[in-house]
Amino acid sequence: MAITILCAFPDCWRSQSTELKVEMVALHEKRVRKCLSKVKGIERVEVEASLQKVVVTGCVNRSKILKALRRVGLRAEPWSPHNELLSAYAATTLMFNNSYAFF
Repeated sequence: MAITILCAFPDCWRSQSTELKVEMVALHEKRVRKCLSKVKGIERVEVEASLQKVVVTGCVNRSKILKALRRVGLRAEPWSPHNELLSAYAATTLMFNNSYAFF
């Protein structure tokens, strides 16, 4: 006897992680979580406001996540390694600018 398990979301067979770059400050973290909590299929949301990075895990299409974030006025795009380099550069530049402010 074979048992077939069907996912509630037919286009997804297992959970997957989606990394996004969302232009935000720390104040927007609650807004991001609230917005994404309403999207069906999302199991977990991780927000790194300092990197402007959001990792979403679940059975949901990336375009649905992007559309939900844009609907509440947040600029979002798929995360790429290029974004990580820019975030590191911005953090380093900010660190050096702050240290020179005291001279």
